[in-house]
Amino acid sequence: MPLTAGIVGLPNVGKSTLFNAITKSQVEAANYPFATIQPNVGVVEVPDYRIDRLVEIFNPKKTIYTTFEFTDIAGLVKGASQGEGLGNQFLSNIRLTDAICHVVRCFDNPDITHVENSVDPIRDIEIINLELTLADLQTIENRRSKIERKAKTNKDKESLDELALLDRLQPVLEEGKPARSLELNEEEQILMKGYNLLTAKPMIYVANLDDEGIMDPDSCAYYNQVKEYAASQNNQVVALCAQMEEELSGLDKEEKDAFLEELGVETSGLDQLIQEAYSVLDLCTFLTAGEDECRAWTFKKGMKAPDCAGVIHTDFKKGFIRAEVYRFDDIDELGSELAIKEAGRLRLEGKDYVVQDGDVMHFRFNV
Repeated sequence: MPLTAGIVGLPNVGKSTLFNAITKSQVEAANYPFATIQPNVGVVEVPDYRIDRLVEIFNPKKTIYTTFEFTDIAGLVKGASQGEGLGNQFLSNIRLTDAICHVVRCFDNPDITHVENSVDPIRDIEIINLELTLADLQTIENRRSKIERKAKTNKDKESLDELALLDRLQPVLEEGKPARSLELNEEEQILMKGYNLLTAKPMIYVANLDDEGIMDPDSCAYYNQVKEYAASQNNQVVALCAQMEEELSGLDKEEKDAFLEELGVETSGLDQLIQEAYSVLDLCTFLTAGEDECRAWTFKKGMKAPDCAGVIHTDFKKGFIRAEVYRFDDIDELGSELAIKEAGRLRLEGKDYVVQDGDVMHFRFNV
């Protein structure tokens, strides 16, 4: 269940530089619009100190971190929803992602051109958001033309329910609000998911500061504007310096940790972005551990034990009997599974157990 996030924004705001840092790959990051023509896709490991600790304890033959996918999508401009600047092609790429990371330039630099000839984070945000909204309106109108006659002629419940949803969605989008702002019941959520609307996807704003601004983001007026705007939309914002993150990505772990310590921060901007992406998508991690392998697995918050077993293999879900479970914090404290058993902290859980982030699990099944 890998996370898929699309990196979007105006040209020359730092998207490709951020992508370079994420994947440690050197996609083109040239100083002109549309340097990125095809979407670049990179699958990256999610850093997890819990796996590092389990490796210390079990010394396994294999170590596997959970992963997620980032897609670097070429810069959007005004009129993208109408095809300007290759817009339709790029918007279709965004539809394939689970979340959107909207990179916003929050620094002045006369040597880096801006497609709008000035730095204005809120204007830039609203340009992108308008294009996403217009594209969604087009999707809604296309769907309405297909369903309206059927609903009026056949009057079947499914078509009437869908038309009612379209009637609720359209005015929201016409007011410039995202589809995710509309409160929906479970049935409506399932219906809307089928439209794959851009503005229904969780949005994280990535404020790209320069190396001076990132030292104290709250003193940066541009960043504060983005933070205030994100809060008004119930979205999250992550401050980072894409150029610095790219430099960090070229260091080994010890050098990176030392550099971060010198800056006085615990985690890099990229790690914060990963954590925020997991949060907005309600994703968690359970762990499996042993001498053969220590591994992290991604699951959706609220999933029960058999469904998490199915994340590993469908046979595990079909033949689920029970799960042996203990908390990572317990093995971190006690140092071995034997000590956990002796302390009475190993639990047997059945089909109704709701798996928690940080559970270390061993599934019993019979197929």
